[in-house]
Amino acid sequence: MTVETAPGQRLYRAVVDALRREIETGRFAETQLLPAERVLCELLDVSRTTLRKAIADLIAEGVLFHRHGAGTFIHRATPRVEQPSSRLTSFTEDMRLRGLEASSRELERGVFLPTPEEAMMLGVRPNERVFRLGRLRLADGSPMAIERAAVPIRYLPEQDSVGGSLYEALSARGFKPTRGLQRLRATLVDHADAELLGVAPDSPALYIQRIAYLADGSCVEFTKSWYRADAYDFVSELTLSPPPRKTHR
Repeated sequence: MTVETAPGQRLYRAVVDALRREIETGRFAETQLLPAERVLCELLDVSRTTLRKAIADLIAEGVLFHRHGAGTFIHRATPRVEQPSSRLTSFTEDMRLRGLEASSRELERGVFLPTPEEAMMLGVRPNERVFRLGRLRLADGSPMAIERAAVPIRYLPEQDSVGGSLYEALSARGFKPTRGLQRLRATLVDHADAELLGVAPDSPALYIQRIAYLADGSCVEFTKSWYRADAYDFVSELTLSPPPRKTHR
């Protein structure tokens, strides 16, 4: 990495240009975290004062962002998705339809006794176990959402059958959801979830609770999700109700 100073150009501006160029060409593509100051000072052959001023400019431009106690991170471009709120689909299917590669990082997987909330939402007894799956969902490698799902164990007795899509595993056993009810509200992500999503603590997010049902009305899934507000637009199609018909007596 070299710093080329144009005539009359201040050194720290040359460092800004050099860092931006290296980020754009993918030098730091393997990680979102910028190397330590000592490493960058050696690479660029500049003082820490000059480097810090250059980094401050890149933070102001939105190229970098700083997370207290964690370091300085590269602000990767995040895919933006329009999500119809009137159609029941899986994350994997949604991303596939948009030409994006869906992937997941598992946060939790196992069989547990239901929490009081899960028992109420799923309509299961307190001693009836549920399969719980928590995942960080990614599109083309970018964090998009955190999903925490619970399914009565009678629908998924073999948890290893669940791969990239929970709905595909349910469908394979003949328990494909046919309708759902979801509630959406604005929220702020806490420190732990912010770190997973790659955003600053207290960043805005969309919180969704979804209950999915089988054709016979049985509840098959209860999921709580936190979607990045800068990555999702939820879209609903609305129609006007027809005017009431006049009756003639």
